[in-house]
Amino acid sequence: MATYKKRGYKPKTQKEKVEVVEEQSTTAEVFNTLDEGASKTEEWVVKNQNYIIGAIAVIALVVLAVMGYNKYIAEPQQKEAMNEMYQAKKYFEDAANGVSSDSLYTMSLNGGEGKFGMLDIINEYGGTQAANLANYYAGMAYLNLKDYQNAVTYLSDFSSDDKMLGPIAKGGIGDAFVQLEQPEDALGYYEQAFKANVNDFTTPLYLMKAARVAMDLDQNTKALEYLTRIKTEFSDSDEAKDIDVLIGKAEASL
Repeated sequence: MATYKKRGYKPKTQKEKVEVVEEQSTTAEVFNTLDEGASKTEEWVVKNQNYIIGAIAVIALVVLAVMGYNKYIAEPQQKEAMNEMYQAKKYFEDAANGVSSDSLYTMSLNGGEGKFGMLDIINEYGGTQAANLANYYAGMAYLNLKDYQNAVTYLSDFSSDDKMLGPIAKGGIGDAFVQLEQPEDALGYYEQAFKANVNDFTTPLYLMKAARVAMDLDQNTKALEYLTRIKTEFSDSDEAKDIDVLIGKAEASL
């Protein structure tokens, strides 16, 4: 066990003298090793300083280039794309409100009155947030026009963390797969839709759609789980109105 020695302490026995010599030797060795390591590091830095300076310069240029691109290219392009999309978005919203819906959905896709449609936005402003949003509108327009394959294509290209648009896009793909008679795919997307965000609108809606498709696929245990969740967690939703009838049907099929 190590013992504490006061400053100025002089070893008395031969054993203590040996211990002091060993301690001094070990300390010296440690400092020598550190000095050697520092010297090697300094030598390496001196030898490779041109490469180091070059690497720092490249990193700085990349950072400046990204900042410049965002400020002078990406941001103006995004603003321009959103302005160009205004009329196509209005066509879509009018169609959704039932005003000559089919023709307006088509105009929202292809444009009108000399203005871009959603497909133009996607092609001309690829990589912008506006183009991403245009994929959503295009997919939903195709869904309403009963062009289900294109609905799947464009909605699949849309990505968002938005609490409403994200689930609705997934649910729209599920709706398209139902019409394409691909119930397994539809079920998977309905499940993604109600898991994407928990809220009082999209969650019970897609739980119900998932439950119905699950029953059609004879996956009644899964259907019962989804129906029960609607009853317990979303009892005030429209989907909960006749929930006991569907729960009874699912239970009878087990």
